[in-house]
Amino acid sequence: MVESTAAKAPATNRIGLTQADYKGSPSTLCDGCGHDAITSQIIKAAYELALEPHKVAKLSGIGCSSKTPAYFLSRSHGFNAVHGRMPSIATGASAANKELTLMAVSGDGDTASIGLGQFCHLVRRNVPMVYIVENNGVYGLTKGQFSATADIGTKSKGGEVNEFPPIDLCGLALELGCGFVARSFAGDPKQLVALLKSALSHNGTAILDVISPCVTFNNHESSTKSYKRAKETEMPLHEIGYIPFYEQIAADYEPGSTIDVKMHDGSHIVLKKLHQDYDPTDRFQAMTTIYKANQDKQFLTGLLYIDEKKTSLTEMLHTVDKPLASLTQTELRPGKEALNEIMTSLM
Repeated sequence: MVESTAAKAPATNRIGLTQADYKGSPSTLCDGCGHDAITSQIIKAAYELALEPHKVAKLSGIGCSSKTPAYFLSRSHGFNAVHGRMPSIATGASAANKELTLMAVSGDGDTASIGLGQFCHLVRRNVPMVYIVENNGVYGLTKGQFSATADIGTKSKGGEVNEFPPIDLCGLALELGCGFVARSFAGDPKQLVALLKSALSHNGTAILDVISPCVTFNNHESSTKSYKRAKETEMPLHEIGYIPFYEQIAADYEPGSTIDVKMHDGSHIVLKKLHQDYDPTDRFQAMTTIYKANQDKQFLTGLLYIDEKKTSLTEMLHTVDKPLASLTQTELRPGKEALNEIMTSLM
């Protein structure tokens, strides 16, 4: 029997695209950078969800992390904003075309320092988008200075000790009322893919803080955001499974051992409890759990909080069904009768 030597065709998703179709340009980051690991999982999540690339807009600011949108979904729209100002661009893009899936990649400097004010108002407005923070605790693009998320007492590669307390972006997002808050690790692909797919299905701002070690400046023994430290101190809240709306839900679990969260589009997140009885829909429990983990110097990962009933910016603005970007001048410009009615109402 003679075996065929023809190359096997690559697998395709439900819209006929291969995983390679979701790739971008070759990475120019340092070999082993955690950001590249995150890029790989974004590509996988987009492929498995069968996202239409031309309906995705990638957004970023400035920093190593903000370079990464060039490395995935090359067929998508993209906007590289100035430092810390990406949320403004995202808000405008969402208002102009609500049919776009917005995927933002930022860093701990771009978000927690110069962009902190914009981050807060983005969450407050609940702009429908996925906001990924590639968090390494340093400014990798400018020689490894401490960022605002660096833990107090941590040492730099050169031996300098950080004396300032960190900003916990997940805790801040919860305080601001964010409806989807999660944390993961660049070295945990299974969990990260499930969280990415869940975030992409959420109707509102989805914050995903990903510890992503900087192999050049912050992966040494004294770093609290190194691969070794993350592996030793990580405490997963649950095992995460994601079931998209187009797949039949046929899972059999022991009663009380899982939580099934239904998303607005009909998808489901199935959370299998591990170490504790944790309810991701309880905001107060999420805040106290994060606080305790920080006190115990543990790296808490998983879906920390979700609220599927929270109203998004698009819903609050009561926009028309047709995206504003596609409205004609005739539709945008009110006629004389409409203007007269407005003027009369002001008298």
